[in-house]
Order: sequence, then C-alpha cells, then structure tokens
Amino acid sequence: MVWVKEKSPGPNTNHHIIPGYRGGLLFKRQYHNFLVTLKQKIYFCYMKKKTLVIGASLKASRYSNIAIKRLVHHDQPTVAIGLREGEVEGVRIEKDKPPFEDIDTVTLYLSPPRQPEYYDYILSLNPERVIFNPGTENPEFYEILKKNHIEVEPACTLVMLSTNQY
Repeated sequence: MVWVKEKSPGPNTNHHIIPGYRGGLLFKRQYHNFLVTLKQKIYFCYMKKKTLVIGASLKASRYSNIAIKRLVHHDQPTVAIGLREGEVEGVRIEKDKPPFEDIDTVTLYLSPPRQPEYYDYILSLNPERVIFNPGTENPEFYEILKKNHIEVEPACTLVMLSTNQY
C-alpha cells in the first residue's frame, strides 16, 4: 500500500491510497524506494526504514555522526553502535550488540579488518540490506550477505539521503 499526497489548488491537500497500483509506479528495488510517475504533481511519503549505524561516533566531524543526524532529519528510525556510549540527535549509541528488532538497513562505518566480529551479529538481525559506505567495501562479507539473501549496497548513506534514493 502506498500513500501519496496530491497537490490541490485549494487550501486542502487530498490524500490518496493506491494499493497495488503499478501503472503509475516504477519500482527501483523491491519494497524500497520507488518513483511515482503520475501526471499531477505528487509528493511521495517514503516508507520508514529502521536503520542501524555500526561504527557510530560522538565526534561531530565523523561521517557516521553526520549520517545519524541526517537519518533523524529524514524521519528514519535510527539506532546506533559505536566504541563509546553517548547520544547524537536523541539517538543513543550503544557500546555492545543489543538484539535490535525490525532492522531494515544496516549502514557500516567500519573498515574491513574490523567487520568480521560483526558478521554473525548483522546476520542475526536479518536486515533487508547492508550499505557499505566508502572505505568499508568488503567482497568477503558481500558474499556472506548474498548467500543469506541480504541486499548489498556499496554506496554512501549521505548521498543516498540527499538524492532521495534511501
């Protein structure tokens, strides 16, 4: 089911539900981002994807910290794991590996040598996808994830958010 908002000339905005309507929807990826291509101007309300940031930092200059802020700004439910406990934009950074539920996306900010200790943990969360940000690319882990039917995305979370491809 997809919620779209149609811009109307009056002060009110009409809300429409288009269940299973594929004529006006182009799916880029199953269950995730899709584009609405109707003749009217339509504002699309993106589905929320609970995201786990692994390698989160309390330092404001770190990309993981910026990613948490942008995820919160885009109203994506966010949880985080890092070396130090703390809080960024209301998101608690955990030090250990809690059994989070309903994780859709894991976004990695760990170099490949530090990733093996997280393999089993990430697989136990059963996410839909894992985003490998620049510098985290790991072909060995790609294969493990693909064998477990988890989508692999070597991409930048910040770019994906800023271009509405998240």
